[in-house]
Amino acid sequence: MAKLKNCLGTADFMAAAQRRLPRPLFDYICGGSDDEKTCVANVASFDRYDFVPRYLTDVTKINMQRKVLGCDLQWPLILAPTGMSRMFHPDGEIGVAKAAAESGVGYALSTMATASIEDIGKATNGPKIYQLYLLADDALNRESIDRCRASGFNAVCITVDTVVAGNRERDVRSGLTVPPRLSAGSLAAFVSRPAWCMGYLSGGAFTLPNVSSDRNADISTLAAFFAEKMERHISWDQIGRLASYWGGPIAVKGLQSVSDVRRAADAGASAVIISNHGGRQLDGSAATIDIVADIADSMGDQIEIILDGGIRRGTHITKALAMGARACMTGRPYLYALSAFGAPGVVRWLKLMREETERTLALLGCPDLQLLGRDHLRAADALPEFLRMQAGVPHGQNNSAPLLVARK
Repeated sequence: MAKLKNCLGTADFMAAAQRRLPRPLFDYICGGSDDEKTCVANVASFDRYDFVPRYLTDVTKINMQRKVLGCDLQWPLILAPTGMSRMFHPDGEIGVAKAAAESGVGYALSTMATASIEDIGKATNGPKIYQLYLLADDALNRESIDRCRASGFNAVCITVDTVVAGNRERDVRSGLTVPPRLSAGSLAAFVSRPAWCMGYLSGGAFTLPNVSSDRNADISTLAAFFAEKMERHISWDQIGRLASYWGGPIAVKGLQSVSDVRRAADAGASAVIISNHGGRQLDGSAATIDIVADIADSMGDQIEIILDGGIRRGTHITKALAMGARACMTGRPYLYALSAFGAPGVVRWLKLMREETERTLALLGCPDLQLLGRDHLRAADALPEFLRMQAGVPHGQNNSAPLLVARK
């Protein structure tokens, strides 16, 4: 079994999680929809962009603080909402939320979490965001918002890209059920992971307290009920009404086009989360790092932009911020850390990511996030100037170094 101190990056936590989790659960974290092209592209597309460092600057101190969705973040990361975290480790959402607060980053609680809004409110004073899946009953949606207000949440995030479930073939093949159940097909996968089985069984039964207040309700029944009641027609008017009802910072999660982002701003959203749901919904949609720049250029300072998708390194966070994102959001990496080591794993993963981000900024010669911009990036496939001149390309045409127009 891997030791926590030997994990030096996200890939190490992923390998450790694979060794501890039964295959259906590991596949559930890793998998995407259909051919999983978008899932893969989210990570791989960061390699399209190279850094352009600027040296001989004072990097004695690095300022990474940002205010995002009304939250004072020590560095610009928010842990994404992920459902049913106690399936992976008994520490679950409460352990993750405490780790986020310790690191000074935001934590987003899912509607489908195994910890309640109230539990998270009591567990931590750190920056808290509630991710709301809309039901076809605004009274229930407002009830959730009321609970967030009473529990001291800083912001609400409305997810809009799950009006139907993505086609996640990997889960079908692995025989995943919620909650996990032994079957003829999955027996070997679970028996071969005794540490997970012991932790799961010792943790006791869990439910979905943000879906129902009945702590004894069957989780599979609740999940089916919730899927049946989810709003299939989310309108901009509805976003506007809920934004007005909440009255605080509110984000719309799942947008990928400039026109939708503009409409979100018009509806009263204070932030948008540029996201393709980790490649788990519409396969073939663009990697988020490839679209955030156009959205940032079109919107200017009208709305906060948060990039979700593919973040595995501090270098990824830095590239996204240079493109114009105000902060980043990620889910799979902290689930790997949680699955393998519980809350201490999340604490260490966050520590390493923070160090990577700070080190990247120092090596770029950028002591403050306010100084980070497009002039710190170039396209990885940009030709050197002498080759472009030999090819007859006029100076400056299609030149990707610096990338596009520098945006501070």
